[in-house]
Formats: sequence, structure tokens, C-alpha cells
Amino acid sequence: MIVSAADAVSVVKDGDTVLVGGFGMAGMPVDLIDALIEHGAGDLTIVSNNAGNGDTGLAALLAAGRVRKVVCSFPRQSDSWVFDGLYRAGRIELEVVPQGNLAERLRAAGAGIGAFFSPTGVGTPLAEGKESRVIDGREYLLEYPIRGDVALIRAHVADRMGNLVYRKTARNFGPVMATAAAVTIAQVSRIVEVGSLDPEVVVTPAIYVNRIVEVPR
Repeated sequence: MIVSAADAVSVVKDGDTVLVGGFGMAGMPVDLIDALIEHGAGDLTIVSNNAGNGDTGLAALLAAGRVRKVVCSFPRQSDSWVFDGLYRAGRIELEVVPQGNLAERLRAAGAGIGAFFSPTGVGTPLAEGKESRVIDGREYLLEYPIRGDVALIRAHVADRMGNLVYRKTARNFGPVMATAAAVTIAQVSRIVEVGSLDPEVVVTPAIYVNRIVEVPR
């Protein structure tokens, strides 16, 4: 379904878990996030690689007070002052997930995997409260999938069915998030006719994409 950004994010409800693609600003669906701010949904749990950059995109959503919790692998960097201020003031929750585990927990949700064991985090505070098991002499922690109510991702080109092609490193978390959410919304630079994309270069098949928003670069 090809819609406006406002119509696309209207599906987001208070209390939803929203997966937000991007590695920093690479692949960040800024226009969808701006539309979400205007939409007004709050008490959100945001799952993303990091906790916002500067004052735009995800950082703007945090500044608007719409987010209850952030699940990410890299919450602090030189330009993540919005999250830093909210966290220090006790106004937002944080769950730190190592980057590889974050990607695999999302992938597991899309693949229908109930849980998996990972060695990452063993012997650190991240292991607290988690089931552990020794397998072939090495300790592992039990990790559960991360599922989203909605995924907001950014791709480069879509056809009118919703098949997606990404641009270089902007691909990052988009493909796994698209499979892990009940509703996936893709911001793209261009929409082409069905049959225009080489099937061999399609990364996210249309079956995982519910709404497409064209935002020309």
C-alpha cells in the first residue's frame, strides 16, 4: 500500500513496541519518525541500534516525550545528548543489548525461533537474571526474540508491491526488522513499477512490507 507518511504511521498505538532501522543516521527513516511525532502516540518502546543523534529523527521523538523505554546496543555517543539528559533525569528506561544479540534477537523473531543461546554477555552485568547453560565446555545465555508491533525502516527503491532494495550500509537493521514486526512501514527514495527490479537484488520481499512512503532524496 502506497500512502503518505501520516497515513502510514497512523497504525501506531500508545504503548506499542516500534522497531526503528538505522545505524546512526544511515538508514534512519527520519520522515516516518517526524510523522510519528505529529501522530502523537506515546508510552512507546523503541528498539534501535542507538538512542538518537543530535536533535533530529529518533532524538526528536525522545525529546517529544513519547518514549518510555529504549532497547539498543549503543545508547551514548558524542551527539546523543537528548537520551543522555532523559536517562540521567530518570525519565526513560534503557535495556542494553549487545549489537550481535540485537540483530539475532530480531532475526529470531522473524524466523519463528522461540529462543537461542549466545555467549555474548557472559560474566557481565548483562547476564543478570538470564538462564545460562554450558555447551561443549562454554557458557551461554538464553536470549529471547524481539518482536515489534510496527517497524519503521528506510530503503532505497521499492516497487509498487513493496519489494525493497537498500543503498549500501543504509541496509543495516532494515531487513531483519521488516520480518520481526506485525506491520512494516518502509520509507523509500523512489517507487518503480512491478518488474523493474531484478529479483536477484531484492533484499526484503514484499510479503514483509505493509506500507510504502515515497520521500524523494
